[in-house]
Amino acid sequence: MLPDEERNARAVLASAADPIVAVDEAGRVTLWNPAAERLFGWSAEEIAGRVPPIVPDELTAEHHAVLERVRSVGSHVSIGTRRRTRARDLIDVRIDTSALRDAEGGLTGWVSVFHPVAEPETRAVAEKARLVRRLNDILADLNAALDLDLVLDRITAALVELTGADAAAFVRIEGSRLRLVTARGLPDEMLGTAVDLEPSLVTELLDSGRDVMLASGQRVTDLIWQRLPDLHTVALGMAHLANRPYGALYALFAGRTTGHTELELLELLAGHAGVAVGNAVAYQEVVRQRAHERAVIDASADGIAVLDTQGLVCQWNPAATRITGRDAISALGSGLPFPFSPGETVTHLLPNGTWIDVLAARIEETGEIVVDFRDVTAAKELEESKDLFLATTGHELRTPITVVQGFAETLVTRWDELPDAERRKAVGLIADRGRAMGKLVEQLLLGSRAGSARPPVTPAPFDLGGLLHRVVPAFRTLSQEHRLECDVPDGLPTAYGDMMATDIIVGQLVENAYKYSPEGGLIEVAAGVAGGCLVVTIDDEGVGIAPGDHERIFERFVQGEAGDRRRFGGVGLGLYIARRLATAQGGDVTAHSRPGRGTRMRLTVPMAETVDPDLRETFADVTDETSV
Repeated sequence: MLPDEERNARAVLASAADPIVAVDEAGRVTLWNPAAERLFGWSAEEIAGRVPPIVPDELTAEHHAVLERVRSVGSHVSIGTRRRTRARDLIDVRIDTSALRDAEGGLTGWVSVFHPVAEPETRAVAEKARLVRRLNDILADLNAALDLDLVLDRITAALVELTGADAAAFVRIEGSRLRLVTARGLPDEMLGTAVDLEPSLVTELLDSGRDVMLASGQRVTDLIWQRLPDLHTVALGMAHLANRPYGALYALFAGRTTGHTELELLELLAGHAGVAVGNAVAYQEVVRQRAHERAVIDASADGIAVLDTQGLVCQWNPAATRITGRDAISALGSGLPFPFSPGETVTHLLPNGTWIDVLAARIEETGEIVVDFRDVTAAKELEESKDLFLATTGHELRTPITVVQGFAETLVTRWDELPDAERRKAVGLIADRGRAMGKLVEQLLLGSRAGSARPPVTPAPFDLGGLLHRVVPAFRTLSQEHRLECDVPDGLPTAYGDMMATDIIVGQLVENAYKYSPEGGLIEVAAGVAGGCLVVTIDDEGVGIAPGDHERIFERFVQGEAGDRRRFGGVGLGLYIARRLATAQGGDVTAHSRPGRGTRMRLTVPMAETVDPDLRETFADVTDETSV
């Protein structure tokens, strides 16, 4: 339009009897005629250059849809609606909106002519009321849905229902790609199809800064979802999640034309799609977080219980069942079977003999209490064993020290008075008690080394038969009440192990046979081959081993008759050391009850001819590391 023509046109518009408002592309007023002043209450000077505040909030989507319709189609759009005056009154009007374009056809703004109506148009208002009611029902349904796929499917179904579109689809933005995640009226095989985000209508919509747009004609021929015969128009609206573009909602039209009502509904649905998707995503995150927390709780070695505000169990993990013996069914809805105090550690003995440390914390937001309880039975037993070990060791050392001290003082004070035989006897007793203390200290040190990850052994081929013939007979002087026999056949295969460690093991087992057969009897040591290895057995006719203690006696600081330590003496390290040394060289020590009475201790030692060369290298590596 030429400048003179534009001035003449504006003069005509300004003098028109109907209210006329012209705005630029940004919505700022460029024309506000006297009739508009009278209708809305603002003067031209007050409103010029501003976005007129005449569109009610609830009709913003409708207003945008009309402008988009005019922009894309080019013809004017006439609707019956409402606008707000300066006095905040709502008035019923019919608005005819057309595009303003420059000489090259480019859009410069819009012009709207307002026709006040005495009464709303009954049919249009009734239809709009129906759509609003249905839209409210759909939105309520969407907000109640928490499954993301279901939400998106319902949105596309609602779009087809409300707009009469031939098909609808929702595409999700995934980085630089668009993925079709749900559709109505399109082939199922298209679901999951992805294309580049650029170029696309979604990119065009994002760049425009608008919420909805129309595309028609040639602009829709390359869309991946164009599987609809006679497709001529695509309307799309942007859905946002946390103020970021999440995806776009498409309405595809092939058999009918679109109007501002369809665009308005699309914008509303797209906006609420972001809200509904946000709710579904948040719910899925909560579910995921709870599943993660549940997995952590279930996998915990500690017992974990959650108490509600009434102090009743509402969560009980598998470890809680294992520790207490109460399954979840019986635990849920009842109180805890042990005391607790938030912020403090409580140690408690359960009826099943398990010691637990209990720690509780209150969740201020919910009033619930989380209770963590750990099985500390082993630590408790170790603590008690250590106390017993210290007491026993003190007793074992005090006796020889008392003897040594007494005889030493006697020799110092009465040396000249004592005959030579008495002096020799006193010195002999001192030496004997000194050896006993030395052996006790040696056993303690050996027990400490045996407790390391790799006890110090140096495996090599050696003559087990010769070792037994040399070691066993030396014990015959220990007691007159015992008869010690050694049955070792000639030609016993060569053993592979640590000869010194095996010497210590055999000595410990024979000594135990004496110790735990206080009434005397036969002690028989035998050797042979069984199961591909050398086997040494030590049988006695002593007190035997209580049921259930056949493995326990190999633990540190444990004796077969723990309640009668003073009867047998010792600190409970002998068998522990024996087994550790035996397993370190590829063998083992086990305990067995003999029929009738007594015990059989069984030592296994590898044979040199059956030891794998790789195993020898492993032993060598262990020896080298131990020596370092």
